Order: sequence, then C-alpha cells, then structure tokens
Amino acid sequence: MTETLFIRLGSQAHNSIHWLVVADTSNNEQEIIASGELKDAQQLSELTSKAEQRQIKVLVPGCDVLLKSLKVPAKSSRAMRLAVPYMLEDGLAEDVETLFFAYADLANDEQGNNCFTAIVAHNQMQQWLSWLADADIYTKYILPDVLAMPFTQDGWSAISLGDANQEQIIVRQKIWQGFTLDASAWQLQCQAFSIETPEHNENSEDNEGNDQQSSVSIEAYSRLAHSEKLAVKAMPEELPLALMAANYGSKLNRFNLLQGQYQIKQNRSHAGQQWLWVAGVAMFALLLSLGDKSMQLWQLNAEQEKVEQNIVNSYKKAFPKTKRVRVSTIKSQLNRELALLGGVGDKQGFLAMLAKLQPAFTKVPALKPESLKFDGKRQELRIQATAKDYQAFEKFSVALNAANLTVKKGSQSNEGDQVTGSFSITNKDNKKGSDNKKAPPQQQSNKEAS
Repeated sequence: MTETLFIRLGSQAHNSIHWLVVADTSNNEQEIIASGELKDAQQLSELTSKAEQRQIKVLVPGCDVLLKSLKVPAKSSRAMRLAVPYMLEDGLAEDVETLFFAYADLANDEQGNNCFTAIVAHNQMQQWLSWLADADIYTKYILPDVLAMPFTQDGWSAISLGDANQEQIIVRQKIWQGFTLDASAWQLQCQAFSIETPEHNENSEDNEGNDQQSSVSIEAYSRLAHSEKLAVKAMPEELPLALMAANYGSKLNRFNLLQGQYQIKQNRSHAGQQWLWVAGVAMFALLLSLGDKSMQLWQLNAEQEKVEQNIVNSYKKAFPKTKRVRVSTIKSQLNRELALLGGVGDKQGFLAMLAKLQPAFTKVPALKPESLKFDGKRQELRIQATAKDYQAFEKFSVALNAANLTVKKGSQSNEGDQVTGSFSITNKDNKKGSDNKKAPPQQQSNKEAS
C-alpha cells in the first residue's frame, strides 16, 4: 500500500500550511490516514518524520502562479519556449528575467492555443524550496492548487481552504485556467461575474421572473458566499486536500512546476545513503583488489615470457642447427635429440655413461677432453683428451676402472708441452652380457672335448 504526504504551502512564511497523508487501497481509492494544519513555515520540520518512506507531493497557491494559454507560431517546442517570455513581456508586471516559465504538454484547446505556460517568480520558487530543504523534506512534484481541483466541462469547481482568518477560495475554471483569492475578495469577484453575465430577452418564456440568467455554473465542495446571479451547485463537502489529492494524478493534472533549473533528482533516504556508501567502499575495495591481482598477473606473465625465452635460447645454444623452436613442443624436441644420443630411458646410454665419467674428471682435473664420440650400437664412448704428462692419463684410467667402466687406452703422443691421447670406454656390464652370450657354445665345446 503506497502512502503519500500532500503539503499545501502558503505564499509567505507566516501563512498556515495544510497537510494530508493518504494511502492508495486495492480498490483504487484513497484512505485518509492523517491530516492537520501548521501555523507557519517554521513548523514544517514537524512533518519531517511523516515524510520518511512516503511519497511527497506539494501544492502551492494559485495566486502566486499565472497560467497563460497562447498561440505561438513555432515549429519546435524549443523555439516556442524561447519566444513565449518575450511575447508576454508587455503584459507582465515583472521583468521576464526575474520570472520562471514552466510548460505543460497539453493538446490544442478550442481557441487554437498550442502553448500552455505557468509563470512564477524565481524568488517565490526559491522560497518554497528553501522551506522544504530546511525541514529535510524533498519532493519531485509541485503543482498549483487550482490545477488539482476537479475539472468540469460546463462549469467551474470551487472550495474554501483555511479558517476565518486566512480563508482562501480555490477555483478551477478550465483545463488551464483558475484562480485563488482571499475569502474577503470573493464577494467582490462574484459581483464582477454577475456584471459580466450577458442579458437575455425579458419576454423569454424560459426567463420569466428573472432579469438575467447566469452563464456561470459552480460546483462548490464547501459552503461559499455567492451572488444571486451565479448558479452554485452544492457538492458533498470534503477536506480540501483530500479533494485535491484525488485529482492530483489525473490525466488533466499531469503538470509539474519543477522543470528546467528547478528539476530535483530523487533524494534517497538516510539508510539508502548509508548502503550506497557501504556499496561504494566495497566497490572501491574490489577494484583495488582487481588492480593488485592484475598487476601480479602482468608480472607473472612477464616472468613467464622471460623464462620461456631463456629456454629457447638455451635449446638453440645446445642445438645450433635448430631453426625453429616452440616452447609448447620443446620437450618432445629435446626427447628426440636425446634419443639420438643413446635413449632417454637407457641406463647404459650416453647420459648414464657421462654421469659415471664425472667423478673421474673431478679426480684428474689436469686431463682436459677435446672431443667426445658415442657409438650407440656398440655402447662405446671415445674420448680425445690432452694433459701435461702421461701420469694424468694413467690416473684417469684407474678412476674409470673404479667407476665400473672398461677402458682401452689408445695411442698417446707428446706434442710440445702437451700429451695427447684417447680412450675407448664401455660399461663392464655390457662386456659381461656379451661374455654370457658366448658361454653356451664354450660349454658345449668343452663337453665335446671331454
């Protein structure tokens, strides 16, 4: 159920302020929840608590808003609105620079008028808004009270508002015409209406006993003093703001003074502002975390690219004949190259033999290898090396034997200060395996010899 607080402001700060709280029921009717009257604008703060969690709609006196209908020869609404202030300039009591012009979106009337404007002084608009702001009350809707009155096709509607000291009469004449005046001036206005009433034929059968017939019919929703020349039809009495609240949102009353520079964005509640602040902090923390993670990811990507480039450079250095290297396939390429050197999983292959040679080179640092050649079929490694004397070759041979390797020393020669020689190295296991394969024939021959 939606609740709405209606506030009818006064023209000056000392004028009384009327308010009403209504709720929309499921039957599209309005239920009055509370109503009251404030002495002046300073007491508006008493409505602050009532304004919370409710929609706020504000009414202002029609005596402060001039409604004008005119015919403007303009093709666009923008051009029309630029021209209107200067078309009305001669008929206005104030300079157009001090006035605010709001416009209604209405269809052309019977007189062909295509522009409907409401004119109010800037200082009056600012005064109303300042009263509401001081009371911490914010609204998106301000409507002249005469436009919230019921519209009748063939007459006017009227109601009195306020007590005897500040009573005002609110009258709606047409879709875009009406007035609000003090009750003391209402009698004079009624007399003026009577004088303006056109005379009719005294001999007319319809007007026997009457000198004049009123052309104005008023539907009165409260007791009104009136001239005998006016036809006043008494309607069921209602609270003035309740009557206006029932007509506030009708199709004919969809107008808002808060336009242009006075258009107010929706004000959020204090709780909503706190949630927004919390959400803002959470969003900032999230963005900060994402920024930190993004920086870490960028650093990791940079390091990964550097490592991948080092892998490619190392591979090309080990295998200079390779033209194209991909990190995604470098493992398979490396396995293929190693297979050519004796097999990756072969315990007696090239790499396994190199592992056994390493302690021997450590014990004999004076011996320097010049070249290495591996025969995969024979599982034999040939080393061409240099040293300062023959003893280094002997020590290296002893170290290889200690590593369970079979060594055959090749020729050695003395070239100046260096001794050059070679080794043929195999695993002793290989030799035993080959001996075992020859054993059966030998055993057979021994048996034959016996």
